[in-house]
Amino acid sequence: MDFLFKKATLEDLDLLTATRIQVLRAANKLADDVDMSEVKSQSYKYYEKALSEDSHIAYLIFDGEQFIGAGGVSFFQVMPTYHNPSGKKAYIMNMYTAPQYRRKGIAYKTLDLLVQAAKERGITAISLEATEMGRPLYEKYGFVKMNDEMEL
Repeated sequence: MDFLFKKATLEDLDLLTATRIQVLRAANKLADDVDMSEVKSQSYKYYEKALSEDSHIAYLIFDGEQFIGAGGVSFFQVMPTYHNPSGKKAYIMNMYTAPQYRRKGIAYKTLDLLVQAAKERGITAISLEATEMGRPLYEKYGFVKMNDEMEL
């Protein structure tokens, strides 16, 4: 199968936002009747600003005209450290493949496009949150579990 991997633009805001809500519903096991209107509104604003500023890259995947997947990476700056002297970081997010298209290499190729985009910017510190279903993909790519990070 030959799939189209399209780098998202401002023209894709509605599809990006809808996909974000779909991913969040699946990852958090949320029913369709859970109100996501505020998250939807804020996600739209995020994509609009981040794509304009080039601080986020997203790919949309199609089989012909049918949307079948997505993935994104956000770029940000933290204080420099010994292991990351530039302080530049990337965060992979919103990875999604339609159920009937899974296990065909789509997510792996999407992940590779996102990692390569980060590396082209000189970023070597790339992180993500993995669901149980996604963890094998990320481990296959070379991501390792972090033990020292905490969250409040």
